[in-house]
Amino acid sequence: MAASNINRVIITGNLTSDPELRALPSGNSVCKLRVACNTRRKDGASGEWVDKPNYFDVTVWGAQGENAAKYLSKGRGVAVDGRLEWREWETPEGNKRQAVDIIADNVQFLSGPRDDAAGGQGGFTPASDVPTDTSDFASAPAGAAPAAGEDDIPF
Repeated sequence: MAASNINRVIITGNLTSDPELRALPSGNSVCKLRVACNTRRKDGASGEWVDKPNYFDVTVWGAQGENAAKYLSKGRGVAVDGRLEWREWETPEGNKRQAVDIIADNVQFLSGPRDDAAGGQGGFTPASDVPTDTSDFASAPAGAAPAAGEDDIPF
């Protein structure tokens, strides 16, 4: 039985610049994002925790890339789920260059425009996708005794 390879990456961070959208001659859209993710490390000299930024180039294809270009801007928080892709090229001067990019399968916006306008830092703001209907819940009066006695508990 052969071992399978896994090429999967998930990052959350903030955009370091506005998205760059291009249309290819084939008609496909491609959007380039640059995402900064911090890694916390303890400074050996001072003993203080410091953030070390890591920067990732992300490629988003098709309609998802068009949406990213339309709704995202510098500083906005994103979660990216995708795969790593290694590439190599030669500069006009003849130097060989290499890079590892993230090819996004899914880009999730972590903060909305209202969050940013309200002074948010573009970070994650938890929110539920499920609407809450509390109309069938009645609040219990303060100090009310439980409705069931100990003998009514089935365990």
